[in-house]
Amino acid sequence: MTSKIRKSVLFVCMGNICRSPAAEGVFRKLVVDAGRDHEFQIDSAGTHGYHVGHPPDSRMLAAARARGYLLDSQARRLEPADFDRFGLIVAMDDDNFDNIRALHPGAGAEVVRMCDFRDQRSETEVPDPYYGGAAGFEQVLDILEDACANLLRQV
Repeated sequence: MTSKIRKSVLFVCMGNICRSPAAEGVFRKLVVDAGRDHEFQIDSAGTHGYHVGHPPDSRMLAAARARGYLLDSQARRLEPADFDRFGLIVAMDDDNFDNIRALHPGAGAEVVRMCDFRDQRSETEVPDPYYGGAAGFEQVLDILEDACANLLRQV
């Protein structure tokens, strides 16, 4: 009897209300559409606890919903146990990558950058849209759609 090992991916940004829940929603939809949802554990977290327990930002919810993505997570903070629970931790930008690496115990999850999976390498980070306008949320989704599609092809 063979057991299937679930692939586990954790998306991480600073507050876990914009970029990482959007990445979680985009990736989850791609996985479901590919008929592979039984293979994956998918979640998101933040390196800071500013918004713990809150839903995703309403502007990100609206932009994601318009593209057919459901963002239904609640913000939580990255915790040490995540390095054992997840095989892959995906940082949205360099600051969060560095913060994650500083917490990394040296074993467990592989820590990577979201933009490492982009076909179009014009951006090296997923920009934080929190203090900007609607176009910033659309730009984040454009980046995530490209990167998440490539991530799914690679795992």
